[in-house]
Amino acid sequence: MEGYTKHVGIMGGTFDPIHCGHLLAAEQAREQAKLDEVWFLPTHIPPHKSRHGLTPAHHRLRMVELAVADHPAFHVCDEELRREGPSYTYDTMRLLTQKFPTHHFSFIIGGDMVNTLPEWNHYEELVRMIRFIGLARPGSRMKRENESVTYVEMPVWDISSTLIRNRVGAGKSIRYLVPDAVARYIKENGLYGSVE
Repeated sequence: MEGYTKHVGIMGGTFDPIHCGHLLAAEQAREQAKLDEVWFLPTHIPPHKSRHGLTPAHHRLRMVELAVADHPAFHVCDEELRREGPSYTYDTMRLLTQKFPTHHFSFIIGGDMVNTLPEWNHYEELVRMIRFIGLARPGSRMKRENESVTYVEMPVWDISSTLIRNRVGAGKSIRYLVPDAVARYIKENGLYGSVE
């Protein structure tokens, strides 16, 4: 799009903890959707998740900072952590588009979320403000009729933050599932039941 200085992809999530699947998805989106940068946006209170015992924000933020430190196009955005209440994408993107008027923003979402987009808070206003990038896993059953979504092909890699937390709690290795710096941080801070 002409007139924009940067094409920025926003990757939101609780990142509890961030793992290599998140980083792989961000890199695929950056490359295939021709993004200049990807900003990782840890959520304060996710509106669609009810898991109790969310790790304190400062830990989740620090793990994201450590995970993206070696990638020149990856950055951290703490916009939602500085606000109270649930983290709605519309509110965040409205603030970011006002703060960075020369950036063109895309919001990166999992393929399973594409079909629920019309249910999002202020969806009609959102699609006028930004585009969405849907991560399409092979064999996924998402409808591709949504013109507001650019699709990016993702390799199959079944990994989740729940898996990481469970493995740490059981004393199992998370090597190669999270960046080394994140694994060290989890251990040093005794997160998820790990032994310090």
